[in-house]
Amino acid sequence: MLRLLIFDLYKSRRSMKLTLYQIDAFTNKVFGGNPAAVIPLETWISDDLMQKLALENNLSETVFFVPSSDGQYEIRWFTPLAEINLCGHATLASAFVLYNFLNFKGTRLVFHSKSGKLEIEKQHDLYTMDFPAWRPKRIYNYPGNLRQALGVDEIAGIYKHRDLLVELNKEEDVRRSKPNFSAIKKWEEKVIITAPGSDDVDFVSRFFAPSVGIDEDPVTGSAHSQLIPFWSEKLNKKKMHAKQLSPRGGELWVEDLGQRAGITGHCVFYMKGEIEF
Repeated sequence: MLRLLIFDLYKSRRSMKLTLYQIDAFTNKVFGGNPAAVIPLETWISDDLMQKLALENNLSETVFFVPSSDGQYEIRWFTPLAEINLCGHATLASAFVLYNFLNFKGTRLVFHSKSGKLEIEKQHDLYTMDFPAWRPKRIYNYPGNLRQALGVDEIAGIYKHRDLLVELNKEEDVRRSKPNFSAIKKWEEKVIITAPGSDDVDFVSRFFAPSVGIDEDPVTGSAHSQLIPFWSEKLNKKKMHAKQLSPRGGELWVEDLGQRAGITGHCVFYMKGEIEF
């Protein structure tokens, strides 16, 4: 009887329920691409609680959004350790949830974020995001022992906008990189490595961010805000096909739009759950 009373008292203290969707982004198959935890909200909860939920989920990103006005939304992204200013795969996953589970009917979905307005269009089973274009500039002052920390033999060039962008000579150099995450974490830098692709792929990449709790991100939409203008200029192409060579792998179709970058990909539903506390 006492156990039942304690259980009832415990249940009565639980005052919040949240729905969580886990979506694999930038892939057309489960267990590929980048998994994101998507938590729709009616109103904002505290930053501390959002960070705790992201740590509990322990995915590269947990995304939260709330309705604003005129059918638009505000959006925020959290890694297990910190809030970040832009995330592509979790934005794509949020659009998937709104269209497929929350009955969004508009032709264009609008999010407002710390990186400005982000627009998403759905065409059949593809989602296209309108993201900022960040043109990285070549730099010559960079963390020591960069080549050794990234586990590569040769570096073609080093550039920077939000993230450190390290150009390698060929696709296989990106694939075979063996990064030392402890060394990279000390720099407090997010690091992209990239090279020209092969066959029908224009460029490939990988992304490391141990300083915010992500050793290697499976597929990184925000990194392509730098990669798209970088490779568009090098290849003299506006529309390109990209792949991220993480163990899970991911595929993106991208376009240089001048001041903006178009990023297109698939999403796959993995699970739906309820958080109660």
